[in-house]
Amino acid sequence: MDNVARTLVRSVAIVALVAACAGAAGTSSSAAPSVGGGPVTTEEQAIARVVEHEPRLAGIMKRDPDMIGQANWYEAMPASGVGAFVVTVRLGWGDCQAGCIDEHTWVYAVGPDGSVTVQSEGGGAVPDSAWPAPGAGGQAGRTGILVTAVAGPTCPVETVPPDPACAPRPVPSKLIDVTDGAGQRAARQETDPAGTSFFEVPPGAYVVTVADTGEDFFGIPEAQKVEVVAGAVAPVTIAFDTGIR
Repeated sequence: MDNVARTLVRSVAIVALVAACAGAAGTSSSAAPSVGGGPVTTEEQAIARVVEHEPRLAGIMKRDPDMIGQANWYEAMPASGVGAFVVTVRLGWGDCQAGCIDEHTWVYAVGPDGSVTVQSEGGGAVPDSAWPAPGAGGQAGRTGILVTAVAGPTCPVETVPPDPACAPRPVPSKLIDVTDGAGQRAARQETDPAGTSFFEVPPGAYVVTVADTGEDFFGIPEAQKVEVVAGAVAPVTIAFDTGIR
């Protein structure tokens, strides 16, 4: 066998090996062109790129292991040694207080340049009602910050399995401040009856703080930094401590 033939056989073997590995990695895989602008260095930027890739995920909240009945969530983990992130997104529906009857999950790879690739996807077809609804009327395609305020613990003793009645509760009528990178207030408003508040702000870096806690909570929640990109909603969860132990 001459050198050209050996090279051809070797190339075919490598392609076959790569294809086999890709098939084992998940139920499906597809690549998308780069979205957004600028480098991705934080979890917030990574999920923002995913939302740009799939706008119906606008308003998706970070997974809270202590929150019972959280139907929709994401987790972002740094990809070791490559400066990228792996973002897992889950949408659930149907009696989610008991764990959700159905679900759909995606695993995305977000590159340092903002590129988004679907590594795997599985689950049932997502009904329209199961997609995140960021604030009254929805905010898909808009630019800003969606704040969700919750309070917990709500029971003095945690049980196994968790009691749905002890899930964190929404916190309405709390005044929230959003300041820009220069320390100037960009917006201030209260959370609605569902404990959410949407701030429509230009792309940039912001800090979200609680302007007042009242006397019904223990301590003041920490300020949270968030990066807003054009055409995407950056989710922020503010957790109030009830002091119940």
